[in-house]
Amino acid sequence: MPYYTPAEDTSSEHLSRGRLLRFSAMAVPIYAAAQPVIAFVPAILSRHYGIPLATLGLLFLAGQVLNSLLDPVIGALSDRTVSRFGRRRPWIAGGGVLFILGCAMLFFPPPGLVSVPWVSAAVLLYYTGAAATVTPLLAWSGEISGDYHQRTRIASLFTFLSSAALVLTLLLPAIADQLRPDDGPLRLTLFGTLVLGTALPGLWLTLTALPDRSAARHEQGPFDLKATLRAVFANPLLLRVLASDTAVTAGQGVRTGLLLFVITIYFGKPEWAAGMFLFQYSFGILAAPIWQRIGTGLGKSRAAVLAELVQAAINFGLVFLTPESFGLMLALALLQGLSQGSGNLFLRSMVADIADHHRAETGEDRVGLYYSVFSVSQKLGGAIAVGVALPLVSAFGFDPRGVVNPPQALQALILVFALGPALAHTAAAALVAGFPLDSRAHAEVRRKLAYQAPRLVPAE
Repeated sequence: MPYYTPAEDTSSEHLSRGRLLRFSAMAVPIYAAAQPVIAFVPAILSRHYGIPLATLGLLFLAGQVLNSLLDPVIGALSDRTVSRFGRRRPWIAGGGVLFILGCAMLFFPPPGLVSVPWVSAAVLLYYTGAAATVTPLLAWSGEISGDYHQRTRIASLFTFLSSAALVLTLLLPAIADQLRPDDGPLRLTLFGTLVLGTALPGLWLTLTALPDRSAARHEQGPFDLKATLRAVFANPLLLRVLASDTAVTAGQGVRTGLLLFVITIYFGKPEWAAGMFLFQYSFGILAAPIWQRIGTGLGKSRAAVLAELVQAAINFGLVFLTPESFGLMLALALLQGLSQGSGNLFLRSMVADIADHHRAETGEDRVGLYYSVFSVSQKLGGAIAVGVALPLVSAFGFDPRGVVNPPQALQALILVFALGPALAHTAAAALVAGFPLDSRAHAEVRRKLAYQAPRLVPAE
């Protein structure tokens, strides 16, 4: 008899676009909060509320470390959760509440009450809530359909909503500057209104959109750390996807981390500092539906290779920038927007297929665990980008505080800006080239699972 029968037999007729948009609703506040929490909140809390900047840096660093550590823990625990509400829904509900409380404290700090303990509690709630929401939500997204291409469709909707949330977030500072320039509390209020205004209904929409029938009601053995680590590090398919995604996010991180310097210092156009991000990410909204069609035609792994090679070519084109070629920069940013997140989309969808393959081979259900380590790979890629790109351009003599940077320093900035992402995207393509788990192989895995007697789930 089939395993996970109700969830896996869900047909495309049942997975209408409206239901999938409802299911993905919580992605909007999650991604809408991510950039302001890093880029704006610490600076505003320091300047307008008197919290020492060094203390804020340590608090937010601790929060990000906690978030990364919690991902695999929550992924493994949600795999083992048994409840009448399903195994993902309770985590998303609890995590969503913590996320909302943390955001309310960060974006609506009460004057006179903001202190280090207040910010510490807010950071703890925010990062714990985000971890408890995102990992189970991604795992659930990989379980609501067993169809190879349907999973790509689901992942593309997540990408679409996250891109739309990012564009809305980038618009808010511009609106604040038009209303009251340099008003930090106003910016927090606008960010908070967007996040809480979408989180409160979004949590309800996500929790009620689809049934969570994935939890297997079988007696479970004790947790086994060695078996858990073996499920990750002895799975070559998963390691290839994780390495590819780390390369993708590292490339994206290098570009994002240096873009502001390129626009304001290399081109000398500070008025485009925020506009360039908004310009690129606005076209990024179109990327998900475009690449979903490509993925349906080519299959996930081949589409991922194509997406990464396209992005590599775009970034190689940046080598030809000169201070007078701002038009070329705009054209390449437009193309970058149209391919934005395309590789991540397919890699994220492939994780669920790999979890199916692992379950067919071992009887172990690791969907939550696999999505949690996928989240860690994304954070690792971002950390690598910051840890490599900024010291590298500094080593070549680039100084963002300098009134005038020597030509060789500016050329080094452009080369790192161009070649770093280009080489990273090329490596990402190479890592998943010839990936064996295509649509035919996955269909065979699904047939095997349909007639496989359930084993201990999740096996630890």
